[in-house]
Amino acid sequence: MLYVRRVIFKILPEVVEKYSYKIPFYHHNKKPLCYLNILKGTDYVDVAFVQGIYLEKEFPELKNDRNRKQVRSIQVKSLEEFDELMFVQLLNGATKLLDSTRTAWKL
Repeated sequence: MLYVRRVIFKILPEVVEKYSYKIPFYHHNKKPLCYLNILKGTDYVDVAFVQGIYLEKEFPELKNDRNRKQVRSIQVKSLEEFDELMFVQLLNGATKLLDSTRTAWKL
């Protein structure tokens, strides 16, 4: 989780970390971009993107694991399988999408 957090801050130094529901949310231009969560009964870190549904075509790695309406996520089980290059592209795509909308929660 700390490694993913470090990558987020390295790529998006202007991002603001806020805790909501006891988990870290990362805000870009005062709008929630993504959050990190460890779901009970799982063996991975859920890196969830608030507008993930709009990024699914470009990033098929995003999953709708819990039948969420808008949020899509990648699941990081180990640092060895973490694709940092894809994650950086995903962060950049998500910030670009967020910049083009008025609110983060569209649906």
